[in-house]
Amino acid sequence: MTNYLDNLLPSLEGIETITEANQVAKLSQDYHTFSPVLVPKLEGKVGDIVVRPANEEEVIKVAAICAAQRVPITVRGAGTGNYGQCVPLHGGVILDTTKLQEILWIKPGVARVEAGLKLAALDKKARESGWEMRMAPSTYRIATIGGFIAGGSGGIGSIQYGLLGDRGNLLALRVVTLEEKPRVIELRGDDVQKVNHAWGINGIITEVEIPLGPAYPWAEVIVTFDDFITAAKFGQSLASADGMIKKLVTIFASPIPQYFQPLHSYIPAETHPAFLILAEPSLELLPGLVQKYGGHITYQKSAQEAGKGLNLAEFTWNHTTLHARNVDTSITYLQSMFPADQSLQLVADLYHYFGDEVMIHLEFIRVNGAVVPAALQLVRYSTEERLNEIIRYHEAKGVFIANPHTYIIEDGGRKVIDPEQLKFKEMVDPYGLMNPGKSKVLEFSRG
Repeated sequence: MTNYLDNLLPSLEGIETITEANQVAKLSQDYHTFSPVLVPKLEGKVGDIVVRPANEEEVIKVAAICAAQRVPITVRGAGTGNYGQCVPLHGGVILDTTKLQEILWIKPGVARVEAGLKLAALDKKARESGWEMRMAPSTYRIATIGGFIAGGSGGIGSIQYGLLGDRGNLLALRVVTLEEKPRVIELRGDDVQKVNHAWGINGIITEVEIPLGPAYPWAEVIVTFDDFITAAKFGQSLASADGMIKKLVTIFASPIPQYFQPLHSYIPAETHPAFLILAEPSLELLPGLVQKYGGHITYQKSAQEAGKGLNLAEFTWNHTTLHARNVDTSITYLQSMFPADQSLQLVADLYHYFGDEVMIHLEFIRVNGAVVPAALQLVRYSTEERLNEIIRYHEAKGVFIANPHTYIIEDGGRKVIDPEQLKFKEMVDPYGLMNPGKSKVLEFSRG
């Protein structure tokens, strides 16, 4: 391996590189540690060198060198993903994009930025002209836009705008190919799906163009309920109220709130809270709905106050799992989508069937025009066999599970890789150097 690095390093002169073992190991990781199944499988998987290009020109240079020398390359943003997707299975170069953070332009309703820009930085800048990001993961303070496009699917804001893969939520992508003479390809319109959510196997994203939403003054509210199913039905009702502008409708079954230490005083023991982010003009309609479902508003922050101190968004989506694991590392999670059903009967059935072994955490989102409860259930982990039983039981009942306990793309949420993505992959990565080992079909074709 030393020989290979000896050949590689001189050709990377002028580009920031990291070879110190601890740093390289750190930058070879993500949050796959949320999964007790992935931890042993990815143990000891590290890159050989980290390369941190400062602009697209340097990205092209790295791509050319890796292609010429047939060196595997794993692209990473901030490493906030949970599936081991930026863990290199075959060593090689870790390409860290975090220096690519220029905001190229912001126009009414649209922004063009470099892939390494942090989501929070884009949001802050966009708000200066009355716009904001449509959706973001709970890791928005540190996550990069390129990482979100490559590995994310939605988040805070998805109740209003749907998922990242929905038509219109991504306008354009610029990618560098992995060839001896790399090309720069601009994808627009439906062609963006060739790279959207492709886990860093389909070219190096250098620029992204995304639509923005109008920026609202967002208030934060906690409502508590004595009964979980009532809380869930309140969530469904609020999420379906199209005239009320929302960014977040999250419902937690007790005892999940015990893991939210800073919020204990707002959530009485054994109650089931809803965490809400609503546009201030919609707040006036909230008390009537809360009363209808017998809830109690225990916490409310105006938009002006919401930017200070605690931020409710950082207790939702996969930050919920993070808070729980900070208290109890034996807890893991699932990622689910329930079928659209106003009665939430399936949610109720699974809540009663599993009890505290699977603690239900619902995130209401908009899918194909319908409001559905997605879920990031917390699971008290015992064995891999039992975890698989829980997954199979959900699937048999009609719940879609995007399995977060595998790094194989087809075994997770995707099931099958889009043929268009495979075709594009052949063109932009002819030697199979990008994030190798993460796809069954690609390993088969290489083998």
